[in-house]
Amino acid sequence: MSLNSTPSADRIHIGIFGKRNAGKSSIINAITSQNLAIVSDIAGTTTDPVSKAMELLPLGPVVITDTPGLDDDTALGAQRVEKTRQVIGKTDIAIVVIDASLGRDSYDDGIIDLIKEKNIPYITVYNKCDLTKEPIVTNENEIAVSAKTGANINELKERIALLKPKNAERVPIISDIITRGDLVVLVIPIDESAPKGRLILPQQQTIRELLECGAYTVCVKETELADYLKTAAQKPKLVITDSQAFKYVSECVPEDILLTSFSILFSRHKGNLENSVKGVSKLKSLKDNSTVLISEGCTHHRQCNDIGSVKLPKMITSFTGKRLNFEFSSGTEFPRDIKKYDLVIHCGGCMLNETEMKSRVAFCVKNGVPVTNYGITIAFVNGILERSLEVFPKIRDLI
Repeated sequence: MSLNSTPSADRIHIGIFGKRNAGKSSIINAITSQNLAIVSDIAGTTTDPVSKAMELLPLGPVVITDTPGLDDDTALGAQRVEKTRQVIGKTDIAIVVIDASLGRDSYDDGIIDLIKEKNIPYITVYNKCDLTKEPIVTNENEIAVSAKTGANINELKERIALLKPKNAERVPIISDIITRGDLVVLVIPIDESAPKGRLILPQQQTIRELLECGAYTVCVKETELADYLKTAAQKPKLVITDSQAFKYVSECVPEDILLTSFSILFSRHKGNLENSVKGVSKLKSLKDNSTVLISEGCTHHRQCNDIGSVKLPKMITSFTGKRLNFEFSSGTEFPRDIKKYDLVIHCGGCMLNETEMKSRVAFCVKNGVPVTNYGITIAFVNGILERSLEVFPKIRDLI
């Protein structure tokens, strides 16, 4: 994917599910018109999810993911099935592939029930229709195709494109609270954690959205912020900071200027801000030996003073005064035994799509585990959470 292409987190995620040897890999190759996935008559050839970014009009930018069969009973089957379940957690549109020559069975019904449980729009695809003696009768959200002959593949793509993801209308990052001509200052620390030669994705996306809505945008390091505010010809409407600099920045920014963080903006953008604000109060009731999970959506190389594994635990320990147990997860791995944790603190999720972030938060809530966010946690322990939410008055009132 080029540097200028749509990030994976902002693409519609289409997952392809089914039993082993139903022809899932053949379907994904037919849809993409590429030999993306290995095709074989041997059941279980796909051992890990395989994704391909592409354009599928009128949906636009999508990621299509081929998955291992959910009926895998091999020695590694349980791990492969778990990988497939993880894909379901971030799927916006599902394609369920059934071997038409064998017919639908209880395994297929179980897959469909799992997708329905998640309220994911889906289509059932009867593949290998060229091998059946009788025409296949299909319902409204079903279609018979042959990946081998190409029969009905174009119609399948059209049917997929007509499915409407649950999150089709996304909350913007910032454009709904900024008007043309507003001045917004972005505070971007350049330290050992900053990537060399580039900005991280939340910073890039925020700048792009500000440009689109006609705002004036100024980027400074935290060490230059105070001097800039003294000399600025126009009073900023809002200052957005990296969470790590929250305390220092709050002391520099006058009270009559709105202040928030990239992490808080992205928590709202991903649809999780309300739960995160409610969950952070758990910090006040943690006890000795409470266990806190700190989870990141990406798999970057951790530095010696990493925010997730070093700075946050220090802040939380100092705030609570308790002897706490900290555990960590990153990337696609998110614990299933979530009830062992007293609190989950998640990153802003810039590398995860909205569906996956909402799925993780909903999983925590369903199991009675409070969940919050990096930026909200840092603002809370520094006593500036209410101020950092002034830009969202309805959410601020939940404190």
